[in-house]
Amino acid sequence: MTDFPMIAVAALALGTGAAVIWALGRAQGARAARRAGYLAAGATLLTDRVEVLQPSGFPRLSGQHEGAQFDLQVVPDTLSVRKLPALWVLVSLPDPLPIHDTVDLMMRPTGMETFSNFGRLPVQVPAPPGFPPDCAIRTDAPGAMPFAEAVREVLASVDMQRLKEVLVTPKGVRLVFLAEEAQRSRYLLYRDAEMGREPLPPARLAPFLAAAQGLRRAVLAEVEARQKT
Repeated sequence: MTDFPMIAVAALALGTGAAVIWALGRAQGARAARRAGYLAAGATLLTDRVEVLQPSGFPRLSGQHEGAQFDLQVVPDTLSVRKLPALWVLVSLPDPLPIHDTVDLMMRPTGMETFSNFGRLPVQVPAPPGFPPDCAIRTDAPGAMPFAEAVREVLASVDMQRLKEVLVTPKGVRLVFLAEEAQRSRYLLYRDAEMGREPLPPARLAPFLAAAQGLRRAVLAEVEARQKT
């Protein structure tokens, strides 16, 4: 009889532990499902879609949009040097261009942009007049910034508060934009950096799809104009 309270306490502890494990497993499953579905709404803008999950749990999506083959990547950035963790979306048109130069414009560079090879380009060039004062431009071609007018068109067509990078290479073009940041209060109080609780809205993605296509067309037009002179 004297052992009964101890048995009851042990059973209660086991039951509580099982409930906690079950709740944690359920929360992790819900978190994984939210991450995996982050591009579900934006995917409606593309056809012939192919999607894979990245090690981060966020998807990578390829598909056709208005005749162009896009590659979309979602990259979480939880480096402590940022004020808030960020979720970046890389919008790429991996269609080769008839050019030799690479030019990379980075907005508000920190040197910690792990999604980019910006820092590996050998030459930093001055920004042309009228470009944002908080941008930096690197290239592999000394001299004036290549394809400046094509990049200028991009800057005029997207939300500059979200734009992070504009990249033009012989392999294609890429835009990177800020999809969201971690919730400030939860991060400051609990260091909760979870992002992607809601799918990326198509209206946030669409302007960057259009801008990437516009950038590619402008580069091709500039190349054609050079060939005629």
